[in-house]
Amino acid sequence: MAEPGIVTLLIIGVTCVVSFMGFSNQTLISRLILWPPAITRGKEYWRLVSCGIIHADVPHLLFNMITLYFFGRLIEMFYTMQAGPLAYLLFYVGGLAVSSFPSWYEHRNSSSYRSLGASGAVSAVLFAYILLQPWATIIVFVVPMPAIVYAVLYLGYTIYMDRQRTDYVNHNAHLWGAIYGIVVTIAFQWRVLPAFFAQLMRPFASG
Repeated sequence: MAEPGIVTLLIIGVTCVVSFMGFSNQTLISRLILWPPAITRGKEYWRLVSCGIIHADVPHLLFNMITLYFFGRLIEMFYTMQAGPLAYLLFYVGGLAVSSFPSWYEHRNSSSYRSLGASGAVSAVLFAYILLQPWATIIVFVVPMPAIVYAVLYLGYTIYMDRQRTDYVNHNAHLWGAIYGIVVTIAFQWRVLPAFFAQLMRPFASG
């Protein structure tokens, strides 16, 4: 697999540096985390994005950044070819904001709710990748599967877990990030959609 582009590496670098700083600096975390009252009453809207450059722990950070490392290359190339590298950066930052917004709105009056991590934007990148390469192989816990199959399982699991609310994972951000990645990529280049359906039919056409 080709190396990620410069913007993907820049995002990973900034996220890793700030996240590692945050592991030992609670003041920094408090300043950047998605905390609804700070947005609702303090108008600190940057938290919709800044929450994506801090993480709860090393595994949380590594999972997101490894995923971005492997799937960001194609999406960066796609957006860069269409409108330059800034387009991909805006796509990623937009993924952070859009995936965070529903969580803020739902908990806008809750002082106990907090959320952090780049999962929403990473989901946007991953699902944009699946839109472009639905039959690519994705390894999930050492099990290989077609990307489109993973997408269906992932969305089903995310919706189920969001309704159950039995853990501390922001599944809502994952869901909205995935939707954002699909919708924005199609809106950015509508030809992606017919190409997606053409690829879905290709295995059957050859059989």
